[in-house]
Amino acid sequence: MTLMVLSVAGSDRPGLTQALAAAVLSAGGNWLESHLSQLGGLYVGSVLVDIAAERAEQLSAAVAVVDGRGLTVRVTPAVAAPQAAGEALQLNLVGQDRPGIVSQVTEVLRRLNSNIERFETRIESAPHSGEQLFHMDAQVRLPRQLSMGDLQQVLEDISSEVMVDVSLAPVPPRPG
Repeated sequence: MTLMVLSVAGSDRPGLTQALAAAVLSAGGNWLESHLSQLGGLYVGSVLVDIAAERAEQLSAAVAVVDGRGLTVRVTPAVAAPQAAGEALQLNLVGQDRPGIVSQVTEVLRRLNSNIERFETRIESAPHSGEQLFHMDAQVRLPRQLSMGDLQQVLEDISSEVMVDVSLAPVPPRPG
């Protein structure tokens, strides 16, 4: 068996997830994980599929039919993930929305050689004031030599500059 990643983007409409699932099934694939959503009026995301290596071409052909219905689908072989080295942390950030928050926070993570394993952002209205609040939720893997306290200190150093509240917590181990 081989793992394939489907990257999808297209105009949102009812039935796209089902059409994609039917294409995977018709090629003999098993849908393992996915992250699909509406973003900017488009249907976007990724799907991890397990399929027999000799059926990978069938998968590409099957999703090409879905592609013809207004969804662009790119099929890419997955690669073996390197062994996770350091501590996994949940990073949560909230503050008034303004340009540059993502750039500044991710620059800190890059500089510290921390890997972003999951990354989600959203804008929400504050309950009482209605001001636009920016939320970032990420899972970050630290290099072995960096502690949660080290990262917390560096993020606190920039938090007043980007005017956000930052919290870090260890990611609980996955069951099993």
